Amino acid sequence: MFSPSQNDVRLFFCDAYRKQFEGSPLTPLEAVAADWIAEHPEYQADLSDPDAALAAVYNVDAGRTNPFLHLSMHLSITEQIGIDQPVGIKQAYELLCARLGSAHDAQHEVMECLGEMIWQSQRSGLPPSGERYIECVRRRATR
Repeated sequence: MFSPSQNDVRLFFCDAYRKQFEGSPLTPLEAVAADWIAEHPEYQADLSDPDAALAAVYNVDAGRTNPFLHLSMHLSITEQIGIDQPVGIKQAYELLCARLGSAHDAQHEVMECLGEMIWQSQRSGLPPSGERYIECVRRRATR
């Protein structure tokens, strides 16, 4: 099982951004990452300097979103939807997209549910609940 370090993740996104900027060939995963980077121009300064990216600390107290966490969640959600895992996430996401009229906005709503599921799992010590996760997305799709 692949278990990238924080530095691996940060360098992956920096490399994807650099390759996209230079017009260099991208791996399929880098291409998906580059698409999400393009949706978040506010992160491009963070991605343009790998040394600064490796040294950066994103504390909750600072009130700044961690661009690497945010982009990683986009990649995770994109993969989940692509393989419909947990089962039902693709349909729930598509309903949310239809309601919001924006795949990007829908991903951000799903991201809230994903974060909630992870937080609940950590808090309770129980495995993450895919059913609760999908139900959260469905609720957002039907409100």
